[in-house]
Amino acid sequence: MTDAHVKPGDRNGPSQTQGLMPGEPGSISACTDVPRLAAVRIADDTPTDCLLERVVRTLQDEGSTVAGFIQRQGCQDLSGHAEMLLEEICGGQRFCISQPLGKNSRGCRLDPRAIADIAGPLLEAIESKPDLLVLNRFGKGESEGQGFRTVLEKAFMLGIPVLTSVKQAYVPAWEAFAGDFAVSLPPSRETVLDWSRRVLGSS
Repeated sequence: MTDAHVKPGDRNGPSQTQGLMPGEPGSISACTDVPRLAAVRIADDTPTDCLLERVVRTLQDEGSTVAGFIQRQGCQDLSGHAEMLLEEICGGQRFCISQPLGKNSRGCRLDPRAIADIAGPLLEAIESKPDLLVLNRFGKGESEGQGFRTVLEKAFMLGIPVLTSVKQAYVPAWEAFAGDFAVSLPPSRETVLDWSRRVLGSS
């Protein structure tokens, strides 16, 4: 992919405030052999963090540079729930992204401020153009234009392939964001590795 923007809401790619439509000079063609964005479709009770980690470690062993985060579970917080942690793939540093809401609370425990604090440094880190960016989820924040949305958009513009996962509730938002540049993958290590190797080979 070349460095370019596409218009907001266009089904052919990540939304931006201004930019080019696919097919215009300097824009991104939708006719690539391997889609550069991939999301593992998951049910609400299907863990994918171990799957993503195994894929990342295999690719690293094969010599690829991978940036991004893998989700972990921490100790129980004051509300009795396990802390939600993101572990940096490159450095191993962990960041807590959850907030205690009370023992009987059913609200979203994700802390948007914590995500914003780590999204900034990640935006700078991908300037070095790693071979692959892995983000644990495309979720509520990203579907609303927050979370790691700007990181995804920048990776897209830099031509960095992106691997993430998405729950069924956020599939429509993911499809609106990624359009024709994405592929859906089953939660299979072999399938995810196959896409990863093909997209890295075409980079």
